[in-house]
Amino acid sequence: MLEQDFGYKMDIVMCIDATGSMHPIIEDIRANAREIYGKLLSELEEANATLSEFRIKLILFRDYRIDSEPMVETKFFNLDGEVEEFYSFIDNIMIGGGGDFPENGLEALSLAINSDWNTERGRKRQVIILWTDATAHPLGMDRMIEFYPENMPKSLEELEESWNKMDRRAKRLILFAPGDYPWLNVAEWDQTFFTEIRPGEGCGETDIDECIKMILYTWHA
Repeated sequence: MLEQDFGYKMDIVMCIDATGSMHPIIEDIRANAREIYGKLLSELEEANATLSEFRIKLILFRDYRIDSEPMVETKFFNLDGEVEEFYSFIDNIMIGGGGDFPENGLEALSLAINSDWNTERGRKRQVIILWTDATAHPLGMDRMIEFYPENMPKSLEELEESWNKMDRRAKRLILFAPGDYPWLNVAEWDQTFFTEIRPGEGCGETDIDECIKMILYTWHA
C-alpha cells in the first residue's frame, strides 16, 4: 500500500512503437510494464523514499498514413487501485502495421507531453519513456489526414517549446531510439536521457532496469 499523505507523486507515460518490427519483443514490453511498479517501490524503499501516488499510462503509436489505428492513448491508471485494469490492457497489446520507416513517434511524444499530469503542489515526478526502433515523420506532414490530432505542433522546435514549459524539477524524458533524426535532436533536450537503438531491430537490448536506474539517478534533484 502506498503512503497516503507523504512522499512523491509519480506519473509515468510509456510511449511504445507498436509496429511490426517490434513484434519479437512484445513479451519483453509486457513484462517491463508489469515490473516497473514493484521495482520502483522496492528501490525507493531501499533509498528511504516513498510514493504517495503512482499513475501510469500507455501510448501506442504506428503510422497515420498506413494504419487504421495509428495512435492508442489510455487514461492514467492509478496502480494503487487499478493495477488489474492496467495489466489487462498491456496483456492485449497488438503489435503490427507501420509499413516502412518512419513512424509517428513525435506525435506520440507530443501527446505524452500534454498528458493530464498531476499538478498538485508538493514533490512529484513526470516521466516519459519512449521506445522505438524507427525514425519519425516530421511533425505536421500528416495534418491533412482526417483523423490526425488537432493542435499538434507543426515543428520539432514547437514540440520542444512544449517540453520546456513542463516543470523542470519534475520532468524526465527517457528515450530509447535510433541515432538519427529526429531522435538525436530530442536527445539534446533538457532533462533527457538517451540510449541508441539500431533501426529495425526492436528494442530487445533494453529493459526496465535501465529505466529505473535513470529515474532514480535524479530522484532527489
